[in-house]
Amino acid sequence: MHTLLVAVNPEPGSLTHHLVRRLEAALRPGSVEIADLAQEGFDPRYTPTDRLAYQQRGGPPPDVLREQQRIDRASDLVLVFPVYWWSMPALLKGWIDRVFINGWAFDYAPATGIRPRLHRLTTHLLPVAGDDAGLYERHGYGHALRTQIEHGIVDYCGSRRGVTAFVHESEQDDSQATARNVDHAVTAIRDAISVPLDARHE
Repeated sequence: MHTLLVAVNPEPGSLTHHLVRRLEAALRPGSVEIADLAQEGFDPRYTPTDRLAYQQRGGPPPDVLREQQRIDRASDLVLVFPVYWWSMPALLKGWIDRVFINGWAFDYAPATGIRPRLHRLTTHLLPVAGDDAGLYERHGYGHALRTQIEHGIVDYCGSRRGVTAFVHESEQDDSQATARNVDHAVTAIRDAISVPLDARHE
């Protein structure tokens, strides 16, 4: 059991990073790796080299290969990110665009179609949202985000769906309410990761 926590926020003192530190402390010591994409300077720009790698006409660039190897070591992947414009930040979208490619996350051929490859992985989402849960429900934002990421990425690549735990009202002045939201999200993901792989639902 090995967990990769992916942090996507340029501000080290952000609630995003606080959540990553809380999760690291909540999980089994020595079982966690952190990928801080902003601090590490991951380049989200999709280049002609990335396109060739996607088409399997060349190997992935070294930075992409490093990210794939980190995910290959993991049984659980947790994406911790602020919600920007009802979606993920550009840095996370670029990381997925460049890393989750044909020949690694899935296989595609015109004759056979799509064959997912990430069955070994469980992916959890921890979005940090400024608005309240009621607004997300009324406008369908939560459903849209789940469809985009859970169905459009996680399912497409064959990963198990883990827990999606929103931290709503992240910019409120009530620090106690924020702490409760953080505790709930961290506990939900910790408990899901603690379940043995062979006991999880496919």
